[in-house]
Amino acid sequence: MKYAVVAQMRRPLVSIKRSVGLAILLLACRSLAFSQIQESQVEPISSALRAGEFDKAVELSRFALKASPSNAQLWTLQGIAYAGKGDGKQALTSFQRALKISPNNIAALAGAAQIEYQEGNQSAMPLLNHLLQLRPADPTAHAMLAVLEYRQGHCGAAVPHFEKAGQLLDTQLDALHALATCLVRLKRLDDAAATFQRAVALHPDDRRERHLLASIQLMAHKPEDALSTLRPLLETKEVDANTLQLASTAAESAGNTPQAVSTLRQALLLDPRNVSLYLDFANICFAHESFQVGVDVISEGLMLQPSAEELYVARGVLYAQLAQYDKAEADFEKAYDLNPNQSLSAAAQGLVAVQANDLDHALASIQSKLARNPNDPLLLYLQADVLSQKGVDPGTPEFQLAMRSARRAVTLQPALAAARAVLAKLYMQTGAYKEAIEQCRKALTSDPKDQTAVYRLIQALRKTGQKKEIPELLQRLAQLREQATQEERERYRYKLFEQDAPGQQPTQP
Repeated sequence: MKYAVVAQMRRPLVSIKRSVGLAILLLACRSLAFSQIQESQVEPISSALRAGEFDKAVELSRFALKASPSNAQLWTLQGIAYAGKGDGKQALTSFQRALKISPNNIAALAGAAQIEYQEGNQSAMPLLNHLLQLRPADPTAHAMLAVLEYRQGHCGAAVPHFEKAGQLLDTQLDALHALATCLVRLKRLDDAAATFQRAVALHPDDRRERHLLASIQLMAHKPEDALSTLRPLLETKEVDANTLQLASTAAESAGNTPQAVSTLRQALLLDPRNVSLYLDFANICFAHESFQVGVDVISEGLMLQPSAEELYVARGVLYAQLAQYDKAEADFEKAYDLNPNQSLSAAAQGLVAVQANDLDHALASIQSKLARNPNDPLLLYLQADVLSQKGVDPGTPEFQLAMRSARRAVTLQPALAAARAVLAKLYMQTGAYKEAIEQCRKALTSDPKDQTAVYRLIQALRKTGQKKEIPELLQRLAQLREQATQEERERYRYKLFEQDAPGQQPTQP
């Protein structure tokens, strides 16, 4: 769900533009109220601005500037008048003339920054930074600077400005989305959830807002909070399949498998052609070792969506768990025929051969797919892994191929922890313990629960005499094993079976 969340938050930040535009204009007028210009010059222009007579204000400012061409306040008033007419180009020119004369003119800085901001120009940033030096607590300037940093992908710089914008964001839905997106990218999930709660408060009946909040709560491992967020939608007669799918995920994460299955079945009744619903069901079946039930459900989905390669991959995985390797390989081959550009089915086909203890067949299958896609990181990793399992010796051509494949895999996909673990193993075999340590640490950065990487890191540190970190790593390894045991015990709490008789429950403790 986190990819959908990110994709749904990429809307243009329009509403914040409109509100800050008005705020800037008011700020300019307030600043000019304390001007030292002669009343006879300023008052007619100010009166015209207050009355919305912008053409008149422009003409009056032109007349006044003929007499006082070096007066920054008059140039600023003219800029406001042009802005009121909607002539941003002329307004910016007037504000820039004012700033040449008086660089610290707050009203001119604000006006110029607003125009540059509305045009999406990064040249607004130095103006806003200058403005904040003069008015450090200005929420409008912070809000605009935050949006500009966000557009450049600088979330670390954007978030402090968003936070300093304070209550101004409480009426700006798009800005709240931008802030939440940055918080997710910075892995501040609790703060992101709190931000989305502010968005839900703006539109409590908006299904999309509740979906976004629930998705973030799931990412933050708070399934009960996600269910509470979704409850108002679940209690309506118009409940949709997407809401039910989210609720099912939350229920399963909370350990309530019966509710997860029941909710997912309801979603399938509403949207029987939705491939992702069948995949979710397959995942639940896999987690609870109810492989045949998963096969049957996926087969139902394939009757409606015969060209969905993801369903063939999912069913192939379930067949493999049932040791029906021929059927599994047939499904993976079908998925590959439907979409040769995806490597998942080819990788799964190789893994099935490994599981069947046929490493030669696995290697041949992987290499045939690599011939078509030589830069696929998953296939390269699998080639290195299978060669490693075959026990190739350092210095042999097969070992060198394994090393090249693993190195290429991590270059193409640095976050592929499994490939780094294999590369660490190969380095260990050659005595390159320093390099093995580096790969283990990088693998654990991508996957902190990788027990194999922790174990190999301990081995490599011992080989190099670096024993200070080992006690802590041994404790970490023990905790990971205990956690894995608990998770396995939780998976075995429920078993799914076919609902043959009326009134029979879909799950059983």
